[in-house]
Amino acid sequence: MFFDKVYDAVKKIPCGKVSTYGQIARMTGFPKKAREVGWALHANKQFITVPCHRVVDRFGRLAKSFVFGGEEQQKRLLQSEGVEVVGNKVNLKIYLFIQN
Repeated sequence: MFFDKVYDAVKKIPCGKVSTYGQIARMTGFPKKAREVGWALHANKQFITVPCHRVVDRFGRLAKSFVFGGEEQQKRLLQSEGVEVVGNKVNLKIYLFIQN
């Protein structure tokens, strides 16, 4: 149930934007479960429809253990959507998705 809420929240992140684990936790109604959001994304079997590559940590850093090919693959996917990644970090002031 929680994982499904996570996947639904991640589907709302538009192309070219990112969200944080904590932000997704708050969107699901479980603000203290940022770590569990990471677990849900690691277990994601719906990569095509759940764009988990758009989720970064609270500092904008990429996931070191991105389940679909590691940090470099996450970087490539974000860059293909127009998100600038410097080193292993995204500028949240520019790319953070703010849900209205």
